[in-house]
Amino acid sequence: MADLNAVLDDLRAEGDDLDELVANLSEDAWKLPTPASGWTVAHQIGHLLWTDRAALTAIREPDAFVAMVEAAFGNPLGFVDAGADEQAARPPADLLADWRDTRRELADALAEVPRGSKILWFGPPMSPASMATARLMETWAHGGDIADALGVARTPTARLKNIAHLGVRTRDFAYIIRDRTPPAEPFRVALTAPDGESWEWGPSDATQSVTGPALDFCLLVTQRIHRDDTSLVADGTDADEWLGLAQAFAGAPGTGRAPLSSGS
Repeated sequence: MADLNAVLDDLRAEGDDLDELVANLSEDAWKLPTPASGWTVAHQIGHLLWTDRAALTAIREPDAFVAMVEAAFGNPLGFVDAGADEQAARPPADLLADWRDTRRELADALAEVPRGSKILWFGPPMSPASMATARLMETWAHGGDIADALGVARTPTARLKNIAHLGVRTRDFAYIIRDRTPPAEPFRVALTAPDGESWEWGPSDATQSVTGPALDFCLLVTQRIHRDDTSLVADGTDADEWLGLAQAFAGAPGTGRAPLSSGS
């Protein structure tokens, strides 16, 4: 079981790093396009704010969250964009201040959720540690989109282990969300951390495995890179198939990114 306090520390640190990236941006910079089609820097922060608020609602007002999910399913392909559009239309200073307050409030609220409780979500209900990991994953992924828009190179950190863990844990979800049957056998996943350490999941004698850089794996499961542009290696038909489906986020499958060789 993940250490909730440790994950929350990582979530706060990831948010602080992204905050430093956007804290002093000009109004024009907030309007810069990011790799996500139709989304500016403001959309990215707006989406994080919207999702943090949804998580707070799920913790504090479960009935209201159920109503939110029902409304979202009435517009399954547009509710995420609609939320980002609404937030992105706000003055950048207001948006930034609101995001700062909300992400901190969410981290504090997660720390107070009783042990053993589950939090409703758009996918399967999650423990507080899993919710914190999911928020860390989104903060990192959308922060990467912002960094790309600003032409900033980020240094990978050990916080990636949380995201890699989520990517491994959501293997079966990636199949189920596509109405497909997950593989019966567990895989071995062995990734090389930014500092050269090995991060490993699954039985050592598994017949199917995935190996490669942890950064590439995290980019893939957040659909920030095309598989062809990674150094990941799949051993086994099922493991190979999974790398084409993997997603660590709830909701409908995304379109992913085009390979760099396509010129996109």
